Amino acid sequence: MQFEKSTFKYLQDLQKNNNRDWFADHKETYLKAQQNAKDVFAEIHLNLQKHDEIEKSKMMRIYRDVRFSKDKTPYKAHFANSYSRLGKELRGGYFLRIRPGESFLAGGFWEPSKEDLFRIRKEIELDASEIKDILEEKNYKKHFGGKFESFSELKTAPRGFDKEHPDVDLLRKKGFIATKNFTDEEVLSPNFVQEVDKSFKALRPFFNLFSDILTTNLNGERII
Repeated sequence: MQFEKSTFKYLQDLQKNNNRDWFADHKETYLKAQQNAKDVFAEIHLNLQKHDEIEKSKMMRIYRDVRFSKDKTPYKAHFANSYSRLGKELRGGYFLRIRPGESFLAGGFWEPSKEDLFRIRKEIELDASEIKDILEEKNYKKHFGGKFESFSELKTAPRGFDKEHPDVDLLRKKGFIATKNFTDEEVLSPNFVQEVDKSFKALRPFFNLFSDILTTNLNGERII
């Protein structure tokens, strides 16, 4: 199973003709492209289930919510899917977006709850060595460049934390995400699904450590 060139062509055309009339006139083409994306996302899900426990797989709607956006184009010119891990003990989630010229996958903790973010920060404050070891892990560096992304960061240390802490760069983050970009050629290649799975596997040490942090207190005692 792979993404078809016709699916990419549809998304490219939608980028240029992002209006309701064009979308309605090309509804059949959209449905074929959507089905192709569903099939690929489903195979990725099956691969994930072989080495992780996935609670939910969700394909994102193509319709944009424009009520509070300056951009009033009605459709997302991409296909995307999220995969949520199982239960309170297995934290983290996977994400894949397919958009001509801007395809990427991601995994981690996009918008952790206030309580989870505080617990992660307390771990960093106490000892960030294990977290930094993840960033230096060979497979993680190969796929994700040895860093965490964040949707936003504080300008200084969070309230109650030392502004001079040696790991203040980690304390300032509001999320902890690993991302990897793909070229159009990579997305359209026959082995793309396998490459996605390799990248998702490379997230496991990250997920395992953060799951352990979020299910224990600072003394290492289980809390759930």
